[in-house]
Amino acid sequence: MAAFSSPTTGALVFRAIAIAEACSWAGLLIGMFFKYVVVRDDIGVTVFGPIHGVLFLAYVVITLMVAREFRWSASTTALALVASIPPLATLWFERRARRNGQLSVPLAAE
Repeated sequence: MAAFSSPTTGALVFRAIAIAEACSWAGLLIGMFFKYVVVRDDIGVTVFGPIHGVLFLAYVVITLMVAREFRWSASTTALALVASIPPLATLWFERRARRNGQLSVPLAAE
């Protein structure tokens, strides 16, 4: 059973989550900078912390679903998951996957 209504939908959802996760990472880093360096106020962390947490988990789940849908190798899947840890690396991985055809229509099921 397919996880998405179409492979194109899976690729679009993956891209949207990768971008959102990277943006939330940036927001959290900016919030931490303001908390610890500039104003010593934790509002940025309070706002972006939970948002980033949810988007991080969504990225992991969507990555596993897309990896299955597009039949990624274990190493590609691992790289996609590791990309969720450094700030903004999900953007790099999404571009790499698109450029390498890893977000194209998968082979027909056997």
